[in-house]
Amino acid sequence: MATIKKRGNSYLIRCYDGYDQTGRQIERTMTWKIPAGMSEKKAEREARHQAGLFEEKVRTGQSAEQKIKFADFCDLWMKDYAETQLRPKTVTRYRGLLERIKPALGSIYLDRLRPTHLTAFYRELAQVRKVSTYTAKMDLKAYLKEHKITQTKLAEDSGICTATIRSIIIGNAATEETAQKIADALHIDFDKLFQPSGEPQPLSGQTILHYHRLISVILQTAVEWQYIPANAAERVKPPKAEANEAVYLDDKQAIHLLELLEEQPIYYRTAVTVLLFTGMRRGELMGLVWSDIDFDNNTITIHRSLQYLPDMGVFTSDTKTKSSRRVIKAPATAIQSLKVYRAWQKKTFLSIGQSWEESGRVFVTQNGTPMHPDTLTSWFGSFIKTTDLPQIHIHSLRHTNATLQIANGVAATTVAGTLGHSTANTTTKVYAHAIQSAAAASAEMMDNLLNPMKKQA
Repeated sequence: MATIKKRGNSYLIRCYDGYDQTGRQIERTMTWKIPAGMSEKKAEREARHQAGLFEEKVRTGQSAEQKIKFADFCDLWMKDYAETQLRPKTVTRYRGLLERIKPALGSIYLDRLRPTHLTAFYRELAQVRKVSTYTAKMDLKAYLKEHKITQTKLAEDSGICTATIRSIIIGNAATEETAQKIADALHIDFDKLFQPSGEPQPLSGQTILHYHRLISVILQTAVEWQYIPANAAERVKPPKAEANEAVYLDDKQAIHLLELLEEQPIYYRTAVTVLLFTGMRRGELMGLVWSDIDFDNNTITIHRSLQYLPDMGVFTSDTKTKSSRRVIKAPATAIQSLKVYRAWQKKTFLSIGQSWEESGRVFVTQNGTPMHPDTLTSWFGSFIKTTDLPQIHIHSLRHTNATLQIANGVAATTVAGTLGHSTANTTTKVYAHAIQSAAAASAEMMDNLLNPMKKQA
């Protein structure tokens, strides 16, 4: 039971909250200040009422709510949850979002955070303008020559293909992500190496929605950890995000892509072919070792992913989700391309000899070390620009695979299993366009099959 003790113009309220691991009682306290002009008798009555409210908060685990600011709880959440439960790439992305969230909302006490604070923050984000491309400040060609760094070496260290490196050297613009990778590879401060180019653009609705979702997840954890009784983000209408259709190739364009790949280096050609025919993620592809491939049964086991982060370099991690760990039945074309590539790799190993570093990886550099995952992405982007195909990105191959499967009558549940989605709902949401087209074709088929008037015609 809570007790009260008058101290000057306030009351100290005290109650106990069970025992700690040493058997000592846990004491909770709060101070209630007597409003000016309130009589002593009425103040004592109100203090007892406040003591009852405080005791209920302690009983329900909410007594800590006023003692922590939102920024401090964000740090606690990152340390005790995110860094131990989430993938490194996700943690890095969340840290980037918190760089804006904490200065804007961090000084507010957790229990004082209101929906109005969040809506004001989202309005501020909508006014932010950001440059998306950068050009080199210094003469990169001269710098590389002075420090005896070849363009090929820079490409390997940064995960950027040589064509993109050459483009930046002659003064063309690069995305912030590409520029950052080059700065990291050269160990030069980003602002010393690159300068903004082009007109600043507003943050997209999708980006602002990412901020909202992270805030909501953190506040929901605060509820679950009994710091606060309710999640303020649940009372805010999420910012509207642009409806972005998945970018993909149709069947004729996909066939044309395979034709264009015939003249490309075998390691890139094989990687793109496998992505197109299996729909696996880029990181999953780059994480494959030869023992993952069953050439007799045409299956590929996926249970790891190769990732890159500036502060960690290239590293191997678990797959994105539990459902991502799977065994997929690979089309014969994909398996055959891997057989040809394996024979080429063995021949290369014999010709290089001792300088070959055996890693067991399927996709490697020309000396056998694991290929940087961004090298494939960078090469594919440069390659697509030279073709008459739509300007797709490497992840579009996954979208193409799923879209073509659904368009040809494969059930969404089967496609979900192949792609490694946690549920078929994810598949139906992402590929709604293909499902609607397949449904229209199915309706037309039924009409042609059962409509006697159409049969007579």
